[in-house]
Amino acid sequence: KVLWTVLVTMLGYASSLPVGEDALCTAEELAKYRIIFIGKWSQTAFPKQYPLYRPPAQWSSLLGVTHSSDYSMWKKNEYASNGVRDFAEKGEAWALMKEIEEAGEKIQSVHGIFSAPAISSGTGQTSTELEVHPRHPLVSFVVRIVPSPDWFVGIDSLNLCEGGHWMEEVSVDLFPYDAGTDSGFTFSSPNFATIPQDTVTEITCSSPSHPANSFYYPKLKILPPIAQVTMVKLKKSQLGLSAPFINLPAKSNEIIDTVS
Repeated sequence: KVLWTVLVTMLGYASSLPVGEDALCTAEELAKYRIIFIGKWSQTAFPKQYPLYRPPAQWSSLLGVTHSSDYSMWKKNEYASNGVRDFAEKGEAWALMKEIEEAGEKIQSVHGIFSAPAISSGTGQTSTELEVHPRHPLVSFVVRIVPSPDWFVGIDSLNLCEGGHWMEEVSVDLFPYDAGTDSGFTFSSPNFATIPQDTVTEITCSSPSHPANSFYYPKLKILPPIAQVTMVKLKKSQLGLSAPFINLPAKSNEIIDTVS
């Protein structure tokens, strides 16, 4: 009798615990998406210290993963893993891919890895396809800002499932992040390791609050988005087709204020 009472009490307690954000996904099947990354890093939008050569402004390849809430590629205000550090500083993906694969093997929290080609200029677009699963409806990815000390853009655990169905389309504006592993202030700063390591932080027009910082625009309230990502659910008839090209307005991302 006592054992039964304890068991019922424990089950009642367990049922009252918060569930993971992906636990509510009741979609019946897999879904495929076309992910389109659009760079908006132009000299008009970000004129301060804009890299014109050695190397010019550009984007690394995109590396992403579909997963459950048991896995995290990166999180704001938390320490970057060794894999994220290597990717943010040097664009090297091997350590990060190994971390993802190990997470998938140990706790089955990863459904798949996806990647898209690099962009050789600050503006432009790249795309690929990804697959999500009802038990792995979250999407995370990183793209390195080139050149930079350890700056990147990305998404952390975006849920593509809404109850019993998959979202048809979602677009997110992207802003720069500092991985917290290199202390450089400018795009072309030499390697200067941050010791002890800092957490991942969002770079804003006023933080870091230093005139030398390449994103320091004190006259602005908020930075314009440096990139954008769009994910479009593919119908079965669209699988395997080439990605749609998204036309960008000529002046879609300008800073109105005149800045040096």
